[in-house]
Amino acid sequence: MPVDLDLSPEHELLRRTIRDFAAREVEGVVEEHERERRFPTDIVAMLGPMGLLGIPIPEEEGGAGLDTLAYAIAIEELARVWGSLALIVAAHTSLGCGPLHLAGSPQQKERYLVPMAQGHVLGAYGLTEPEAGSDSGGTRTTGRWEEGPNGGQWLLNGRKRFITNAGQAGTYIVTARTGSRDDGSPEISGFIVEADTPGFSVGRLEEKMGLHASATGELLFEDCRISADQLLGERGGGWKLFLKILDGGRISIGAMALGLAQAALDASIVYARERRQFGRPIGTFQGVAFMVADMSTEIEASRQMVYRAAWLKDQGRDYGLAAAQAKLLASEVSQRATNNAVQIHGGYGYVEEYKVERYLRDAKLTEIGEGTSQIQRLVIGRNVLDLRVQ
Repeated sequence: MPVDLDLSPEHELLRRTIRDFAAREVEGVVEEHERERRFPTDIVAMLGPMGLLGIPIPEEEGGAGLDTLAYAIAIEELARVWGSLALIVAAHTSLGCGPLHLAGSPQQKERYLVPMAQGHVLGAYGLTEPEAGSDSGGTRTTGRWEEGPNGGQWLLNGRKRFITNAGQAGTYIVTARTGSRDDGSPEISGFIVEADTPGFSVGRLEEKMGLHASATGELLFEDCRISADQLLGERGGGWKLFLKILDGGRISIGAMALGLAQAALDASIVYARERRQFGRPIGTFQGVAFMVADMSTEIEASRQMVYRAAWLKDQGRDYGLAAAQAKLLASEVSQRATNNAVQIHGGYGYVEEYKVERYLRDAKLTEIGEGTSQIQRLVIGRNVLDLRVQ
C-alpha cells in the first residue's frame, strides 16, 4: 500500500474549524489577557461545547472520540494564535484527563472524567515538586493510609510546584509516596483530589517569562483527607502511569511548539515582504531569505515528526521514542524560529507592538515542560542504544 501523507478530510475540517474560531473569538483578546496576566475563563468555557477539551477521549467517557492526530492539530492551531490557551488545553487534556482515561475505574471515569472531557470541569496534574523536577522519583509528597470506623482514608501532605491550571482546575491528579519497595525505591501512587477538599489549597502563582495568561502555581497538602476510591489505579502504580502520561504529553507540547514556530514564520513572511530597506523589501536580501528558508524547512520537518508520533500512538504501536524525538526537535526548532523572527523584525521585534517577542518568550517553555531537552536526549539515547541505568 502506498504511503499517504495527506490529512483526511475530517482532520482538515477540524483544522479549519479551529483556525476560524481562533481568528473570530480568540485573536482579539489575546494581548489584553497577556498584559493583565488574566486567565481566559470565557474563552475556555467556549471550548467545552465545541468538544475541544476532550478531543482524544472516547465518547463513552465524555469526549469527542477523535484520535491523537486530531488532538495534535488542535493544539498546533490554538498555539498559532495563543500559546497560553494551547497550554491550558494541553495540560487539561493530556495531564488531567489522560490519567483517568488510562487508569480510572468505571466509577471514577463517570464521576471525574466525563465532566472534564465535556468541559464542565478543568483538570490539572500535580507531579513536579521543589526537589523533584526531572528527577520525579524524588517525590516528597506523602500519602499515608489511616484506618477508621468507616473503612479508612488517605492523608496527603506535601507541596507541588509549577503546576499548570493551578487555581483554575476543579480536579487534580497528583502523585505521592505511599511507601518503599523491597529495593528501597519509592512507591509512587496516583490520587484524585477535588479542588474543594479540606486540607488542599493553592499557593502562590508564578510570575513567568511567558505564557502570562495561563495559571502556574503551587499545590499545598496539609493533612488533606481523601477517600479510598480516590486512589487512581493500583497502589504503587503511579510511576508507570506517570511515564505513559509523559509520553503522550510530549506529543502535545511538540504540537504547541510547532504552532508557535508557524506563527513566527507567518509573521516573518508578512514583514519581510512589506518592510523596505535600501529601496526594496528586506525579503530580497539573502540574509533574511535564508533565515525564512531555514525556518520553513525545520518547521515542516517538525510537523512530520509530531504527526508521526501521534499516528503511531493511534495505531497502538510503541510511540515513546518517536514522541521524545518529535518534542525535542519541535521545541528547539520553535526556539530558533521565534528567535529568527525577532531578528528579522529588527527593533520592532523587540517591542510588544509586534507579536514575535511574545512567541519567543512562550516558545521557551516547550524546551522545559514534559521533560527538558536534556531529558529527551537521555530518553532517546537509551532507546537507540538499548541501555538502561542499572
